[in-house]
Amino acid sequence: MENEVGKSVDVKIPEMEKKDKCCCNGNKLAIIFSVIALIFGAFGIVLGYMGYQKSSTPITFLNDGTDGNSANFVEGSIADIANKVSKSVVSIVTSTTTKNFFGQDYSSTAAGTGIIATADGYVLTNKHVINGANKVTVILDDGTTYENVSVVAVDPLDDVAYLKINDVSDLTPATLGDSKTIQVGQQVIAIGNALGEYQNTVTAGIISGTGRSVTASDGTGYNVETLTDMIQTDAAINSGNSGGPLVNAAGEVIGINTATSSTAENMGFAIPISSVKGMLAQLIETGKAERSYLGVYTVQITPEIAKAYNLPVSAGEYLYSSASYSAIISDSPAAKAGLKDKDIVTAVNGVKIGTSGTLSDLIGEYKPGDTVQLTVIREGNEIAVNVTLGAYKK
Repeated sequence: MENEVGKSVDVKIPEMEKKDKCCCNGNKLAIIFSVIALIFGAFGIVLGYMGYQKSSTPITFLNDGTDGNSANFVEGSIADIANKVSKSVVSIVTSTTTKNFFGQDYSSTAAGTGIIATADGYVLTNKHVINGANKVTVILDDGTTYENVSVVAVDPLDDVAYLKINDVSDLTPATLGDSKTIQVGQQVIAIGNALGEYQNTVTAGIISGTGRSVTASDGTGYNVETLTDMIQTDAAINSGNSGGPLVNAAGEVIGINTATSSTAENMGFAIPISSVKGMLAQLIETGKAERSYLGVYTVQITPEIAKAYNLPVSAGEYLYSSASYSAIISDSPAAKAGLKDKDIVTAVNGVKIGTSGTLSDLIGEYKPGDTVQLTVIREGNEIAVNVTLGAYKK
């Protein structure tokens, strides 16, 4: 059972380790995952709006009607694209102070990666890269170092954090592409601060799969977080790569590198970039960022689920109720829009659920207050339901 507005995850703060381990148990296949950054803290950081300055620079989205996911690398193009995108990739160094067994302060440092989203200093990274940090330092590709860095927001439902380098105006932002149109077999490169010391390491590969669900934790089994709709890639991802870009052959960022397997070779995972665009756009426009919220419990439809529930479609999300709860959360945007138990949602603004992402990730591309049109099958009939999205509250 899945909650489109979030999941109930039992999370505990682990002991600091130089290299974290994660584990996944999905489809009866046990896989040990290593969350890539060299630091891991609690996933429950509350949204913060420190040091806000309204951005004068828009996000660089792909907006010319083309789709870079249809491009392929040619001889020499990997080097050209890597050189171009590396100007938008930063190393993130964190300082953390904890107490040892004797109650004495103990300081440690760790490293991860980030992606410049705007010229005036907004940076995307993973939440686990900065969790628990007392200080965050950002280092550009050319070695320029910034210490006046704020953590301005975190995604309450995903492993994404938003940083702000204060008092800058001339950074080189990455172009954010469209992760909804990616294809298995598509060529990609990953860029990141490998092992926390090899800045802007570039590796190449393909998209191995989409829509993956992984459960990440440290080696003790604590600090568990379930991540859904992940992009799987065989491009080598190493410790320190967390928060770095997964890039298509057109030089567009299509994912945020997040996890890799420590037991299976050539198996890494990235968060689809489209799912962060709603919070990022709101942050730039207003100085605060809230996750868009629909307010339903769903079951993701597979051919097996469709057969078990006698559903008329093999993809989408089923608003399923049980004896203990309703699929529609009371007083939510979904309730106000008239969604009902046993509705099947197949698309968001015409974008099909399944091939292009989960309902939650497609909703994540929009801001609270935006109105989206859901394609819904109700009692065998296809209807359109307009929903004005709300803001997620814990």
